[in-house]
Amino acid sequence: MKTAILYYTFGGATKKEAERMARELGAVSYRVFEARKRSLIGSFIPGGLQAMHRKAVKIKPLGAELAGFDRIVIGCPVWAAYPAPAFNSIVELLPAGKEVELFFCEGGSDPLADEEGTKALVEKRGCKVVSCRVVSTGEKPSKLKE
Repeated sequence: MKTAILYYTFGGATKKEAERMARELGAVSYRVFEARKRSLIGSFIPGGLQAMHRKAVKIKPLGAELAGFDRIVIGCPVWAAYPAPAFNSIVELLPAGKEVELFFCEGGSDPLADEEGTKALVEKRGCKVVSCRVVSTGEKPSKLKE
């Protein structure tokens, strides 16, 4: 089964998990970047509100044709108890008919709220969610230094 892992990371925990999964599954991974870089404050205040309202944000072109994959794994951090806004943008890229796995990294203070609503966003795209899990990283939120 040909698998792609699409992930957005802010502090690096989601990147670590995506890379681990890519090695384990023999998958190709693609990092998703927001068009505008966020500050740490920008992730908490406007980012948290965008996450709670399930707003998509502008992302840079992915550089991958997702139709060629059987399964797509999506990962991102949890902000204000919801997937980071980039998750909503990734979901908009999904071609219908794909199996989708979801993983969310949280540092301990914001468990994922409304898992069923999150799955429903993917299913509205004509995809089937085959798993959804939260990875507790124990890491406090910080900006990834690149």
